[in-house]
Amino acid sequence: MTITHTEISTPLYAVIDLGSNSFHMLITRQLANSVQVVDKVKRKVRLASGLNSDNQLSQAAIARGLECLSFFAERLQDIPQKNVRIVATATLRLAKNREEFLTQANKILGQPIKLLSGKQEAKNIYLGVAHTSCGAKQRFVIDIGGASTELILGDGFVTKQVESLNIGCVTFNSRYFSDNKLTAENFALATAAAKKVILPLVERFKETGWKLVLSGSGTMQALTEMQQFTHKSTGVNLLFLQTIQQQLMQCKTISEIKIAGLSQERSPVIASGVAILIAVIECFTIENIQLSSGALREGLLYSMLPENIDMSIRQGTINSLTEKFHIDNQHAKRIQKQATSLFHTYKKSWSLDEENSLALLNAACDLHEIGLLLEFKQHQRHGAYILQHADLPGFNQIERQLLVSLVLLHKGDIDVDLLRNQTAVNFQQASYLLVILRLAIILCRRRKDDALPDYQTAIIKSKSDDIINLCLPTTWLATHPLIADELLQESAHLTQLHLSLNIFCETQ
Repeated sequence: MTITHTEISTPLYAVIDLGSNSFHMLITRQLANSVQVVDKVKRKVRLASGLNSDNQLSQAAIARGLECLSFFAERLQDIPQKNVRIVATATLRLAKNREEFLTQANKILGQPIKLLSGKQEAKNIYLGVAHTSCGAKQRFVIDIGGASTELILGDGFVTKQVESLNIGCVTFNSRYFSDNKLTAENFALATAAAKKVILPLVERFKETGWKLVLSGSGTMQALTEMQQFTHKSTGVNLLFLQTIQQQLMQCKTISEIKIAGLSQERSPVIASGVAILIAVIECFTIENIQLSSGALREGLLYSMLPENIDMSIRQGTINSLTEKFHIDNQHAKRIQKQATSLFHTYKKSWSLDEENSLALLNAACDLHEIGLLLEFKQHQRHGAYILQHADLPGFNQIERQLLVSLVLLHKGDIDVDLLRNQTAVNFQQASYLLVILRLAIILCRRRKDDALPDYQTAIIKSKSDDIINLCLPTTWLATHPLIADELLQESAHLTQLHLSLNIFCETQ
């Protein structure tokens, strides 16, 4: 067989995670300074449900796991062994007859399976979050698995406190919801049991401290999907969890769970997951948990990749998309410079968030022309579609929503509902970010660095609509009639956001 240059220069990497609830296989390659997902395979094996009271794994559970691994083995044939990581986690740590499973599994895969200790699993989960998330570096990472829950405090890429607890959504489901009933008593028993294990850790964790709480578990993913379905605000808090618990109890039994936004695949273990998460939030007095983009598999993957530790995840993603879709990077930076200037000018009047909001605005400046490669006529829609469906490491789902909205609405009519439905920031803040992006794009219409004169701008607060004063030289406007006309049209568009654009003309 002939091996092409591309195959040599961009080798495949595979990570297999034999989890307590699901078995996962992730296959990637490095491409354009970022990680490209080539394939994903997931099977609900529910290995933990096969553990009996004596921690013996049933033959039925072993058979389900081995069948799944036979599927994975086919795909591994084309990947160098040094680029493969295969790990087993909590259920196989607990199972007394794990060697029976592991011996057969090793033969099927043709490669060794590493049984991770609880702390090894936790550290890799944290690395996966650190490599794929932005924001504060002092992180509290929570991962609720099928048979264990990992709690990790870290700073940057360094873990400070690491714990793996023998509580999981599958094992708690069989222990506290075995009667299939969703009662207040069952929830109370599950939450109390989780708290009993968690409480001894609280003081030590609080002494270390954190600024951001993240979770990438299936429970957190399911809760975020429910929020997105109803366009609720970002993050998961205690009130939201209590609301979901009430909705679950109204369903009466696990087999009859029907909640908007909750997939049938996730419903069997959502109750136990919610009970555990309530215990975590109450024990540590957590106000809000954000969904992370990565976890165990990403941690294992990035540990294999060369020179990744100092990589800016978001910038790597933007650079990759810029290269793949031939974006005019010089023009994007030109617009970003104007948008950043406008952002800082309007920051005080509009109470703009200089951290994440500015970062997402800059990303929108970088990527607003991503759809041009397909065609000009519908390039905003093409761009929004690409960003909606592309792999975007460094951007979580709610940040992606805002980015898609900004790219789709960067010129022309403004769909107010689209801004209202995203949950990364409130509607008012989203409106302000969109206005800044749109003005920067109009002002840079000539696509030349020396084409824009010095100008002044300010926000005038009023009882009804805020007024954006934009003062440009008369002579410059006279020689740029297209930009002048677009600013006039923009004034009409901005009324949809209850804003006015007032163009002052100074004689020069």
